[in-house]
Amino acid sequence: MTFSISAPICARISARALLLPGLALAALLIAANPHPAAAQAASSSSQNQGASQSAAPTDPERPYIVKDGRVDFHTFNGYRRYGDNCLRCHGPDGAGSSYAPDLTDSLKHMTKEQFEETVINGRKNVTTATENVMPAFGTVPDVVENLDDIYAYLKARSDGVLGRGRPKRLDGED
Repeated sequence: MTFSISAPICARISARALLLPGLALAALLIAANPHPAAAQAASSSSQNQGASQSAAPTDPERPYIVKDGRVDFHTFNGYRRYGDNCLRCHGPDGAGSSYAPDLTDSLKHMTKEQFEETVINGRKNVTTATENVMPAFGTVPDVVENLDDIYAYLKARSDGVLGRGRPKRLDGED
């Protein structure tokens, strides 16, 4: 199987690679700051941001957190991004439409890599009876930059742990 990576994915990878040195530099600057109040304010700010945007789950089989029908920030963001970019073809909640497949079923048979390949590069299935075309979204920043979150939302729906409709967030920031 061959995967091609579009420019936005390369940019996303490059941005992530640049993030770690930037964080290291910020940590050094905070540590070298002679004003304890400024360091405490910076620490408090990063803790508050962490509370509102919880860390993404690390289990690749379950890239979401769902508890009592409430979801983590990343899964909720995936719901929103799906609504902005995918709903018009794949229908509400990934349940499919007359011309685009039910993604909650598709993800039962696809790996994350296959999902990403399809979203980034598109797909064209032509038979004598039908012509199905999935456009490439590899140049759409709103999709590419949030692809992990969109996948988490759809995977939660596919696994049956998240029902239909707008989910509520675990942190109460609905």
